[in-house]
Amino acid sequence: MVSILWVGLGGALGASSRFLVSEWSVAVLGRAFPYGTLIVNVLGSLAMGVFLAAMSQEVIAPVPWRQLVAIGFLGAFTTFSTFSVDTLMLFQHGETVKALLNVGLNLALCLSAAAMGAWLLARITG
Repeated sequence: MVSILWVGLGGALGASSRFLVSEWSVAVLGRAFPYGTLIVNVLGSLAMGVFLAAMSQEVIAPVPWRQLVAIGFLGAFTTFSTFSVDTLMLFQHGETVKALLNVGLNLALCLSAAAMGAWLLARITG
């Protein structure tokens, strides 16, 4: 029962953070491209890379941290469904280049960020 509380708390914080980043990106970068979704997915991938590397090296081991951070916060902060809908909307509005750019950037940057997160932790912890 306690596990669901950790996941729920992390999820509430992650979803709220995603909302704030999305609102900021619209205010600063505009609505021409789904920048907010790209930003949260890249940041979340970087954080997940660091976090999972930390767990594998037993820098962070307790299960509640995994539930709070990886499942709850990062699960709610990142968003594959919004990425999918953003991309579909771009295609439907004839913005094929932007849609393909969105797919390419999300894939390349998120995978790179996850790898970079794991690499950074390895460098820090030696």
